[in-house]
Amino acid sequence: MGLTAGMFASGHTTPRLGIDLAGGTSITLEAKSDQGSAINKANMDTAVEIMNRRVNGLGVSEAEVQTQGSRNIIVNIPKGTNSEKAREQVGTTAKLYFRPVLAQEATGSAAASPSASPSGSSSASPSPSASASGTGEKATSSSSPSASATSQGRAVTDALKADSTPSASASAKASSSASPSASASSGAAVTADDAALQAKYAALDCSKESVRAKAGEGVKPEDTTVACGEIDKVWYKYLLGPAAVDGTEVDKAQAVYDTQTAAGWQVTMDFNKSGAKKFATITGQLAQNTQPQNEFGIVLDGNVVSSPFVQNSITGGQAQISGSFTQEEAQGLANMLSYGALPLSFQEQSVTTVTAALGGDQLHAGLLAGAIGLLLVVIYLVAYYRGLALIALASLLVSAALTYVLMALLGPAIGFALNLPAVCGAIVAIGITADSFIVYFERVRDEIREGRTLRPAVERAWPRARRTILVSDFVSFLAAAVLFIVTVGKVQGFAFTLGLTTVLDVVVVFFFTKPLMTLIARRKFFASGHKWSGLDPKSLGAQPPLRRTRRPGGPAAGPVETKEA
Repeated sequence: MGLTAGMFASGHTTPRLGIDLAGGTSITLEAKSDQGSAINKANMDTAVEIMNRRVNGLGVSEAEVQTQGSRNIIVNIPKGTNSEKAREQVGTTAKLYFRPVLAQEATGSAAASPSASPSGSSSASPSPSASASGTGEKATSSSSPSASATSQGRAVTDALKADSTPSASASAKASSSASPSASASSGAAVTADDAALQAKYAALDCSKESVRAKAGEGVKPEDTTVACGEIDKVWYKYLLGPAAVDGTEVDKAQAVYDTQTAAGWQVTMDFNKSGAKKFATITGQLAQNTQPQNEFGIVLDGNVVSSPFVQNSITGGQAQISGSFTQEEAQGLANMLSYGALPLSFQEQSVTTVTAALGGDQLHAGLLAGAIGLLLVVIYLVAYYRGLALIALASLLVSAALTYVLMALLGPAIGFALNLPAVCGAIVAIGITADSFIVYFERVRDEIREGRTLRPAVERAWPRARRTILVSDFVSFLAAAVLFIVTVGKVQGFAFTLGLTTVLDVVVVFFFTKPLMTLIARRKFFASGHKWSGLDPKSLGAQPPLRRTRRPGGPAAGPVETKEA
């Protein structure tokens, strides 16, 4: 009664259903050791923890992330969740670097048509600007660069080519001959000997997905590299210097909406001590240059997510990334930066989507199978045990009710989800529970066969039946425990349900079935051995009643009883 009251008080009156019953998406990821980290239990557990935080950061509190074997991770996302966004985040390594920009230009059709270049208005420029302060307050003066520059995060336009500044001339040269100019002050100059890199930059067409995927492949943080970034649905190519700041030096990142300047959604970052020092150094160097050499690229997993320019050194350990972010984009970027990089890279092996309709069909089929199994057990008990079947049926109902209440409570408590294998475990448990009743009934009938009446038969049969029931249930529970430990995924649902119902079987037999048998032994229908009670001494082949015998010439002998086995 207490468990039932607790179930209604908590508001969780139905078990939490798994993906295969409620619908959702299951993603299988395979670990790769291409980042120099070993595939071991520690790294896999760390990856599971990070993925859990990332998915929960999307508001998916019921998602499941768990290892499968030594190399795979299974991510189960329930229905009602943006599964595409979750797929993007769970397996993303989130390697973040801040690299100085050496050159940039549009690729594909945008590069061939000057009119395709976005206008220089601040409202159309999603390329973020960086701002910071050393006191925790948002900088609004020179340390917060304006977003109105015409070349911020953009291709070299005709207007920039016409500029007379040395940096602009160098950028024009990069656009026409794909030979990026050197920028000594950036700390990552490209010399004439870098012919291979220049050729790679010249041939880079970021409008092609296959090219973008391999743009920064195998590049180390200390290398000069090429990368791609998208602005207003136009892809740009970048030539970037060595990484100046590592993403692991970002302590905290969060998405905020700027209501004061109407800048929209921004991502704020807090650096640790070493990161703040490095960030102040690189922004101080970049502030001395002209565009595009005064920009730094924020490179996430090989893609330039933004390229803000710098006017002054940004100190204080805080920075903002602002621009034309949507709320979803800002929260997604902040989520990955906050929860860090995975120790391993992962490749998506399979994605299985189960619709709610299919899950409902499977649940209906499982419940139907359980009902058929229960009906067959009841028919057998009625045919063989007759009146005793009422006790067995009442015990089964009590066991089923306890199982249901516990499953409903364990959902919010430990995240237990009732999946199809768990339903199978509950169906198998019907036979295990019925087996305990049969053991006890047979012990009572054995006592009646030996000539005892029902009341002493019930009490004498209990110690012998109790030992057998405990041994049998212990073996079943041990098998379920081993299966739960050595398996992963949905099979654990079967093992957990089997172990739970086995424990409940002991509780029901000890605290319900045995007391109920004691009560019915006092009822005339059962005590008199009615032929429909299942305890008829005649039909059981009972021996004559026990009686005392007298030895010749001696005192009366004790009662003759059959020895226990």
